[in-house]
Amino acid sequence: MKRIGLTLVAFAVVALAQYGGNGFPYPEGYRLWTHVKSMELKPGHPLYESFGGLHHIYVNQVGLRTYLEGKKAPFPKGTVIVFDLLSVKEEGNALLEGPQKLIGVMVKDPERYRETDGWGYYAFGPDRKPLAIDPKACHDCHRGAANTDYVFSAFRP
Repeated sequence: MKRIGLTLVAFAVVALAQYGGNGFPYPEGYRLWTHVKSMELKPGHPLYESFGGLHHIYVNQVGLRTYLEGKKAPFPKGTVIVFDLLSVKEEGNALLEGPQKLIGVMVKDPERYRETDGWGYYAFGPDRKPLAIDPKACHDCHRGAANTDYVFSAFRP
């Protein structure tokens, strides 16, 4: 019986490490997904304090078709959208990527995330460890994009 208990504890530790203790794993390899668009939030933007910098938006294969069709239908279950937030530096009259600040992740699962209209919200620091966020606060902001299934970005072909 002791061996079973230790096995369960070991399994829990592995699951916690894999899922970062927040219910969703770090999206390994997301930079190999389809790049949706890039943008920079500058001082003066209402979200600058939290999200100022250079954003690169990526989508997994599950959600790609919805982007390609102009978001005319809701994103399917299993869609994962990542925004990679980097600091910005200017050097030699060029805008360059600085160190990563965080990644934000949206996950579509209507059954799991009923309270936020089918979307889960997560964030990870540059060390890939989960950051404490309030998913309801994230979704409150995304309500402004309710007509596009709560997703702000549009695909830039």
